[in-house]
Amino acid sequence: MPRSSINVHAMNVNDIKTTVKEKYGRIALQSEKAQVSCCGPVSDCCGVDYTIFSENYENQQGYNKDADLGLGCGIPTEFADIQAGHHVLDLGSGAGNDCFVARSMVGESGKVTGIDFSDEMLDKARSNAQKLGYTNVEFVGGDIEEMPLESNRFDVVISNCVLNLVPDKDKAFAEIMRVLTPGGHFCVSDVVLKGELPGKLKRDAEMYAGCVSGAMQMEDYLETIQKAGFKNVQLHKQRSIEVPADILSRYLNEEEMQDFGNNETGLFSITISGEKRLNL
Repeated sequence: MPRSSINVHAMNVNDIKTTVKEKYGRIALQSEKAQVSCCGPVSDCCGVDYTIFSENYENQQGYNKDADLGLGCGIPTEFADIQAGHHVLDLGSGAGNDCFVARSMVGESGKVTGIDFSDEMLDKARSNAQKLGYTNVEFVGGDIEEMPLESNRFDVVISNCVLNLVPDKDKAFAEIMRVLTPGGHFCVSDVVLKGELPGKLKRDAEMYAGCVSGAMQMEDYLETIQKAGFKNVQLHKQRSIEVPADILSRYLNEEEMQDFGNNETGLFSITISGEKRLNL
């Protein structure tokens, strides 16, 4: 069986969810003060610098700067095959960045729904959508492990560096399967691990919220997707993530730092897709 990341943590499921919810709530609020405070949405003075994972969205159609808090680790919409008229679901939609890019693809005839469990992020996303005048983009509150959404509803499910934060990946992918229409598909960007993380990284709540200590082994991640019943699973993109030495030095000794630098242990961003069978 895949090694669920939660089994190697001292934190329990509720601790992890509370940590993530509080952290991303603070990021949403800090983004409003970024111009008058050193502590912007991803500033290292607040802890982990989340921009080490992110990619540049500025050339993406539908991109809105106010919705981009630099929290992603890929651009899943690039490989999601979103078509005009599709109904798209974005898991962990944050301030709405990927939703607004997806909206440019579905057009006026389609619809985009974002789900997030941070009230502060939902408020920011709804405010951004209102400013843009979008009537076919909605944001709902909920837990990805148990979404308050009807089955067989969405043509495409996307997510950007969020499933890594979900304690039970089996439940998350089962829920993705449930809400997709038969023949629908998902495309997600996420962080995975090569090699074993040192114990300090595994235990630290701050690094879990920063997508590091919660990472699954890549082979386990793929196995979780297969176990959920998806077909035609494709790995579209993979890149190594360089965690700055000043961050790693808070958690690793000199020998562990060298191992990390030599790629004996490493973090990778992947963008991956899979399809729901027509007969499900």
